[in-house]
Amino acid sequence: MGDEERIIAVATRLFAELGYDSTETELIADAAGDGGQEQIAAAGGKSGLYRRVMDRAYRAEQGMLETALAAYTPDGDGAHRVIDVYLDFYVANPEIVALWMHRWMGDAADVGELEDDFVDPQDALVSGVVGGLVPPDVAVDLLVRTVVWCVFGFLSGGVPGGRGRTEPRSPEAIERFRGYLHVLIDRMIAPAPAP
Repeated sequence: MGDEERIIAVATRLFAELGYDSTETELIADAAGDGGQEQIAAAGGKSGLYRRVMDRAYRAEQGMLETALAAYTPDGDGAHRVIDVYLDFYVANPEIVALWMHRWMGDAADVGELEDDFVDPQDALVSGVVGGLVPPDVAVDLLVRTVVWCVFGFLSGGVPGGRGRTEPRSPEAIERFRGYLHVLIDRMIAPAPAP
């Protein structure tokens, strides 16, 4: 692993665990080892490094979405396949979930425009592809965000259980949640009932 790869991997882990605001550059440099400070400086300091981390997350997400949408068919099975790829990606990449959860809670507020650059285009891409499947009384942009909110919430906190919360990464919990997402999508793509 090269120096740039190493510093981005270390910064990703620390920003995901602690958040941007709580991660000092000295901590990143110490965790990266020799040359850490130089690599942080070369990335444009802490904010430049954060942008690189978020860009790398975006490119991984974009690849996942392009793969999922390439196999999409405008029916319930096609929507389920997209949902399944989406859920499986974030189960396998918990650090990306943590990065966005921190951001959505006000972390890195001084590093602007990431939503404009990364989130909004992806929302528009998915909405544009699946929009024809959604009945007119359902706001497709909010449906796309509902899936995002559900997946990120589930992977961050699990579901209420008898003694606290379940482990969101257990295979049983993931499959139960996947089934719920399928039902949610089925309900949302069904035609509105006649008055």
